[in-house]
Amino acid sequence: MDSATTKKLKWSKILSILTVLLGVGLMIYMITVEDEPGAIPLLLIGIGIFWFWGNHIRIKKQG
Repeated sequence: MDSATTKKLKWSKILSILTVLLGVGLMIYMITVEDEPGAIPLLLIGIGIFWFWGNHIRIKKQG
């Protein structure tokens, strides 16, 4: 397995986790301030989960 590809996938996995955490933080903030979660935090959480899942599958295929 190429080490550059491995590093790229690991960074991508970290970024997907950060995307989910950003979405959760934004959702908590929006619920406390506006009493509604809004669409952007939900999209960030969904994109982050699917991005993480896709990276997880790619890492398993390579290793």
